[in-house]
Amino acid sequence: MTIILRIAFITTMAILLTPVNASNLPASISQLLQKAGIPEDAIAVFVQQVNASQPSLIVNADKAMNPASVMKLVTTYAGLELLGPDYTWRTEVYAQGNTHDGRLQGDLIIKGYGDPSLNLENFWQLVRQIRQTGLREISGDLVLDYSYYNLAPASPGAFDGERYKPYNVLPEALLVNYRTSALHIMPDGQRDQIRIVEDPELQLMDLQNQIQPTRKNCGDWRRRVRTEILENGAGNGHPTVKFNGNYSLHCGHHTYYLSLYDSKNYIHRLFKNFWQQSGGSFNGGVRRGMVPGGATPIRVFYSPPLADVIRGINKFSNNVAARQLYLSLGEKQTNGNQPLSIDFAYSAIQQWLFTKRLNFPGLMIENGSGLSRKERISARHLGRLLVDAFHSPVMPEFMSSLAVVGIDGTTRNRLKKTAVIGRSHLKTGSLRDVSAIAGYVLDDKNRRHAFVFVVNHPRAASAKTAMDALIKWIHGSG
Repeated sequence: MTIILRIAFITTMAILLTPVNASNLPASISQLLQKAGIPEDAIAVFVQQVNASQPSLIVNADKAMNPASVMKLVTTYAGLELLGPDYTWRTEVYAQGNTHDGRLQGDLIIKGYGDPSLNLENFWQLVRQIRQTGLREISGDLVLDYSYYNLAPASPGAFDGERYKPYNVLPEALLVNYRTSALHIMPDGQRDQIRIVEDPELQLMDLQNQIQPTRKNCGDWRRRVRTEILENGAGNGHPTVKFNGNYSLHCGHHTYYLSLYDSKNYIHRLFKNFWQQSGGSFNGGVRRGMVPGGATPIRVFYSPPLADVIRGINKFSNNVAARQLYLSLGEKQTNGNQPLSIDFAYSAIQQWLFTKRLNFPGLMIENGSGLSRKERISARHLGRLLVDAFHSPVMPEFMSSLAVVGIDGTTRNRLKKTAVIGRSHLKTGSLRDVSAIAGYVLDDKNRRHAFVFVVNHPRAASAKTAMDALIKWIHGSG
């Protein structure tokens, strides 16, 4: 063997034996991480041109890490492929009893199948469609059927103790408007006072407004407004919400969201309001129950298509909708013949990956939203999934669901006034000690790259500058 061949052989072997997790970060990004106090063993990076066979940059890429809301990429891509972009959720309505001349002598039953988009507008449309059947008066009760989900009891505050925050609402087969109340804080400069208005107005809350108006600069209004919630503060079974602190008259209109009510009472009061507003008559109670065997629905309401729903999940990181979608993946295991469960959903994901010849041994999914301390995936596996998604028939729907940097979603204020604006489709994620970003970047030569950047460290929130620098480096402007 000649000296030249020996050198070539040794060089080749050195390259092959180099650990795949060796750091080859651009120096500028390493420096930003050092400045943020984040060691490189606390990060994972994967970059690969979508038409290349190998990644161009890997750092700790095989280490399973908590991706926070970036896990929604797995859930939504699986949803598009397993269920289809045109998949819709249904909500069925049954009349139990005799109907004559627009009067139901019996109960009205609503059965849910996990629709994550049954907001105020869509629930009003559902009520309107029931009225269009000719039904005007309901003499019995409203019966709510939640039986399509088979889930273990859980506390909405289990994740972080914030049980009244809408992002902690637990999945329900019949979930209306995420059981959320919007509390609109509105300054009245002429009367020198702050008004708070509940929407929808359900008259199930005792609201105590003790906010003091000021004429100072607005600043961070959330830090100046405090809330105290008492489950039965007035002794009437209704929650009491106390607003304290101060609020500048210069702040304008802002909204505070809370999920205070149990599903049964929330839907009952909302249905009653909408039904009466549409000219109907209903004064019955509410209870949980099940549709009798063999019954035929008088109306079936369908959600918007999945391709539309996932835009809210990815662009705005909707945790509740992601969890509802994740459970719906289980239909590939049950064919709609059994109640859905976490186990069915996880089995569907594993079978889907198997058919794609993707083996992700470090993958751990608790609920599919990323709102979890247990979920794990490696940067390499998530990166490979992004590359795979780019070549999938559902690529247009998947990519359009991601936030466009500097334009919309969770990245609308990110990397503005840079060459990257409008050229990156991203999903962000953050928890305490976790920061992550992943998606696609179109470089200055119009080549698209999939990338993943995850940080698990107490100073993870300080990684944003380094993450933005990686995006600019991939683009070619960094």
